[in-house]
Amino acid sequence: MTSGFMGPPWQMDWTLKAQAARDALPEHVRKMIDAARAELVTTEDPYFRGVDADVDLPEGMLVEPARSSDPKGPRILHFDNGHGWLKYTFVRRTQDPQIVVEEIFWQ
Repeated sequence: MTSGFMGPPWQMDWTLKAQAARDALPEHVRKMIDAARAELVTTEDPYFRGVDADVDLPEGMLVEPARSSDPKGPRILHFDNGHGWLKYTFVRRTQDPQIVVEEIFWQ
């Protein structure tokens, strides 16, 4: 018997602000973001909970809670060795669970 909960690959949505910020970045940065996106939508747990839960991420990527006092809240995925990050939440529903990217930054 299954739990009815869908697994990866997850759906991903972008807020209009995050999509506009992504589209304004240079192409090589957008490719790094696409690689980060691929990691998020295929991982078993997009919140990367537990000790060394993000150990399988490619070098230069790291996931951490946006606020340590909110363990079920937004996460920040750092990419390009900390030069960029994207803030996301994971909406865990039985039907159509998805990741929502709220902000993106690169310098």
